[in-house]
Amino acid sequence: MTIRTIIVDDEKLAIQGLQLRLDKFADVEVIDTCSNGREAIRKIKTEKPDLVFLDIQMPGFDGFSVVKGIMEIEPPLIVFVTAYQEHAVRAFEANAVNYLMKPVDEDKLADTMERVRLRLSEKAAADEAEKLKTVLAEVAPDAIVDMPEEAEHAARYEKLINIKDRGQIFRVDVDSIERIEAAGDYMCIYTADNSLILRETMKDLERRLDPRVFQRVHRSWIVNLNQVRQVKPHTNGECFLVLESGADVKVSRSYRDVVARFVH
Repeated sequence: MTIRTIIVDDEKLAIQGLQLRLDKFADVEVIDTCSNGREAIRKIKTEKPDLVFLDIQMPGFDGFSVVKGIMEIEPPLIVFVTAYQEHAVRAFEANAVNYLMKPVDEDKLADTMERVRLRLSEKAAADEAEKLKTVLAEVAPDAIVDMPEEAEHAARYEKLINIKDRGQIFRVDVDSIERIEAAGDYMCIYTADNSLILRETMKDLERRLDPRVFQRVHRSWIVNLNQVRQVKPHTNGECFLVLESGADVKVSRSYRDVVARFVH
């Protein structure tokens, strides 16, 4: 699959540098570049790319204005690229695939492209299912059964997460994740037989996981509720969740009501 890509940046050298780095990915085709936000909106609507690398700080229409300007079409995947760390929160609120700092680090770009491929494969699978449903509606209407609400909900969230750790890329089945601990800009992912480090914010990771299964129970902890085996009361209205592996995670008072909806 070719990932049709547009680069948007008001700095010509920044575009050239990113193009050189993207040349290393055989499945990426840079179909156009834009030097300002207005041009970007026109090109995105015309070319309908799969992916856009979008600078945030541009004169006139900034990156966030570009995102707003393409909302009436099915938007491409967006990766924000900028020299300003303070834009990170807004970038993730705009549902960006990732947020890259200038100059773009090659390892972080590789991690980003793995996320892009995963998002595109999930979208392709959903599109194929919708096409099949349309064909069935025409040739065998009695065979159509609407997707159950729970299945439709679950389909929006990732089933596999790619984690680059210790020079290797691990493909982790989301269902195997027992708990997740925040450590600054990194997440410690614990499964039954492994622990891995993922460079991602907790807020961004939460968006990728089904909230009916993965719940924040503490400022620094997310747990897989399917892995909970016991609830132990503690002092001051707090409690501990005992997980399948025997590990326990403290539930702070501010999150206890959230967990109570799922754990009985």
